[in-house]
Amino acid sequence: MNCFSCFSSNGKKAVKRPDDSRRPVQRPADARHAAKDHGLPTSRSRQEHNLKARNSPRRNPKRRHSSNVSADSELQPTHPAAKNIAAQTFTFRELATATKNFRQECLLGEGGFGRVYKGKLEKTGQIAAVKQLDRNGLQGNKEFLVEVLMLSLLHHPNLVNLIGYCADGDQRLLVYEYLPLGSLDDHLLDLSPRQKPLDWYTRMKIAHGAAKGLEYLHDKADPPVIYRDLKSSNILLDREYNSKLSDFGLAKLGPVGDKSHVSTRVMGTYGYCAPEYQRTGKLTSKSDVYSFGVVLLEMITGKRVIDTSRPRPEQNLVTWAEPMFKESHRHVVLADPLLDGDFPAKGLSQAIAVAAMCLQEDPAVRPAIVDVVTALSFMWLDPSVSAPFPPPEQDNYTAPRQSLTEMKMGVAAEAILAESKEGDSQRARELAVAEAMEWGSNSRDQYVRSRHASTSSIS
Repeated sequence: MNCFSCFSSNGKKAVKRPDDSRRPVQRPADARHAAKDHGLPTSRSRQEHNLKARNSPRRNPKRRHSSNVSADSELQPTHPAAKNIAAQTFTFRELATATKNFRQECLLGEGGFGRVYKGKLEKTGQIAAVKQLDRNGLQGNKEFLVEVLMLSLLHHPNLVNLIGYCADGDQRLLVYEYLPLGSLDDHLLDLSPRQKPLDWYTRMKIAHGAAKGLEYLHDKADPPVIYRDLKSSNILLDREYNSKLSDFGLAKLGPVGDKSHVSTRVMGTYGYCAPEYQRTGKLTSKSDVYSFGVVLLEMITGKRVIDTSRPRPEQNLVTWAEPMFKESHRHVVLADPLLDGDFPAKGLSQAIAVAAMCLQEDPAVRPAIVDVVTALSFMWLDPSVSAPFPPPEQDNYTAPRQSLTEMKMGVAAEAILAESKEGDSQRARELAVAEAMEWGSNSRDQYVRSRHASTSSIS
């Protein structure tokens, strides 16, 4: 039986690299806990049979994979859904060869889960990132199973692409398309003196792509998926700085029908978790929106969400920044000093307004991710450059916007936040999006005019 027979998705591909700070994760006694904790249907008797047979594959008659998987592979993850996984399977020997026996020179990075290596797949010649899970590390069999299942069935240009996996004996490895630029964390936080900081419009492009990845998970995957681990180190970048969400070990199926939330153990990375989720264990898509607000604030400020090396009042980024959200004359204080003042003042205020809305204490006041995507889609084009990047792609899905075209533009960011404090959350959300659309429309008009002028001068 297909554990994800209710999923329907379209899309593209992407990659994987390491993670600096991993949340503590309890390793399950068996794979059944993985399915139960992440909302996946289970078949207990078949799972128990597979678990007993995991170290003696010749006795497992159901070891064969689907027609999409290479026929010469040896072992499958010990889960009844394995036969429905379309990802390629690799032997440990194949991946050892690809990474030169996991040499130090191939190491890309490491975290609580284990190490990530750069490798070349012998059969295809493809360069890949190989994540080898530490058998005593923080990512257990449960997260391995969930990540393989999720990424085998969810495909979008802003999600990492899983090439395959290895489950030989007690070895657990994941193989992703290699992304040369690494993670957002590598380009934003704790830069070396030789590193060039990201410019403002590239930051907004990355934020827009990450939001689109979440939009796909929340609004287009069926049933919806809550990512649960959004942070700067889990946003990978291709050569054009397109965002790819990675590391789906904590992803969980969202509520369906008349349910408003799913209850689960509190897991994630400190500083990025929504406060209501930390308090109650009740998980909704708005928990991801809060995490996105934290990441957006990191992009604006160039600071880590938690940094004990800073003075005590500044150690928690959200707590330090919140008093300045409503005071537009202080917004410049929040801007990353490495930007050296090279950012649009209106764009800065609007990005701060979007982050502030995402970081509201009350999840009902936070915007839906589709509204965040709409706001950011007008903010990343640089009007001073003829053609910095192609115009943002329009997804097939379009959310209703009945009141936006009727609304009066030009509302200041602090007014937007004042609305939310008064409890009119729907109005506040619409104003935030409208403000971004107004600013973005002006920027896009300038972009079109400059591009037209450039074309005319060439001809």
